[in-house]
Amino acid sequence: MIPSLKFQAWLGLIGCALITLVGMEGRAAALKLLNVSYDPTREFYQDFNPSFAKHWKERTEQIVSLQQSHGGSGKQARSVIDGLEADVVTLALAYDIDVIAEKGRLLPLNWQSRLPNNSCPYTSTIVLLVRKGNPKQIKDWDDLARPGIAIVTPNPKTSGGARWNYLAPYGYELLRNGGNQSQAQAFVEKVYRNVAMLDSGARGSTVTFLQRGIGDVLITWENEALLAAHDLSKGKVEIVVPSISILAEPPVAVVDKFARKHKTEAIAQGYLEYLYADAGQEMAARHYFRPRNESILQKNSALFPKLTFFTIKDTFGGWAAAQKAHFAAGGTFDQIYRSKK
Repeated sequence: MIPSLKFQAWLGLIGCALITLVGMEGRAAALKLLNVSYDPTREFYQDFNPSFAKHWKERTEQIVSLQQSHGGSGKQARSVIDGLEADVVTLALAYDIDVIAEKGRLLPLNWQSRLPNNSCPYTSTIVLLVRKGNPKQIKDWDDLARPGIAIVTPNPKTSGGARWNYLAPYGYELLRNGGNQSQAQAFVEKVYRNVAMLDSGARGSTVTFLQRGIGDVLITWENEALLAAHDLSKGKVEIVVPSISILAEPPVAVVDKFARKHKTEAIAQGYLEYLYADAGQEMAARHYFRPRNESILQKNSALFPKLTFFTIKDTFGGWAAAQKAHFAAGGTFDQIYRSKK
C-alpha cells in the first residue's frame, strides 16, 4: 500500500526534525576550553592545542574548541579572580594560582597535589641574553651590577617571570655570601639601578630588547632566550648561562568553579594530563621548556645547558614567604626600586 501524500509529508517533517536534533547534539558536543596562561607560552600552546584536540576527539569523539589568553602572570591571575572564566590556568609561578585559590575561591587550596611534580609539568630557569659577540663581556650575575650596563627585565608587580628574574641574582648572592640578606639586597639594588626598561610581561621585554634595540642584556626565561637565539633573532643574540640560577617551575591547574559552570571538568583535567604524556613532553622540549620526563629531557639534552640550580623552597622558604618578603607592598623590591629613583 502506497502512503498518502499527506502521510509522506508528515514523515518528511519528522525526518527533518530528527536531522536537526542530531545536528544540535553534535554542536552541543563541541565544548570550549579557555587556557589563561602567561607571556612566553604562546607558541607552545598554539602547537599543543591542536594535538590535544585531536587526541581528545579520538578518545571521546568529542570536539573541543581551545582558546588562549596570555599576559603577565600576576595580571592574568587577577583577571581570573575578576571574572575571566578560565577553565585551566597555566601560569608562571605557584603563588599566582594560590591567590586564585585563596582570594578568588575558584579552586581548592591543595591544587598542587592533584597532578605530578606539584602540578608543574615542565621547568625552566633564568639566563641572560646579550647582543652578538657579547660586547659588554657579561659572563655572570656579578656583571649586571657593573656601571654602564643597561638591563631589560619585566616588572615583578605584574609578571611572574620578573619575580623569578629578581630572585635568581638575589639567591646567587645569598649563596655566595653565606646567607647575608643585607648584602644580597645591596647587590640586587646595584643590578636594578642598571635597569633601563621594566615591561609588564616577559614577552614585552623580549620585544623591547630584540625589536626596539634597548639594553645590553635581557634577563629572561631560558625558553624565551632559546626561542630568540634559535628562531626570532638567530645570529643576532647570544645566551649567557650564569654559574648558578633558580629552578623555575611554572604550574598548571583546573579552575574548578568555572570548569563546573562550563561542564568542562573532564576536558580540563584531560588537557592538563596531556601535558605529562609523551606527546606533551616532546612539544614542551620543542618549545624549549625542560620536560619532566627524564628520557625525553635526555633526548633533547643538547638544547639545555647544564648548570647548578637552587630552589625557591630551599633558598627563600617557598613562594608565600618570598612574596611577603620581596614583592608585597613595602617589600625589598619596593625598597630597591625606590632607591633607584
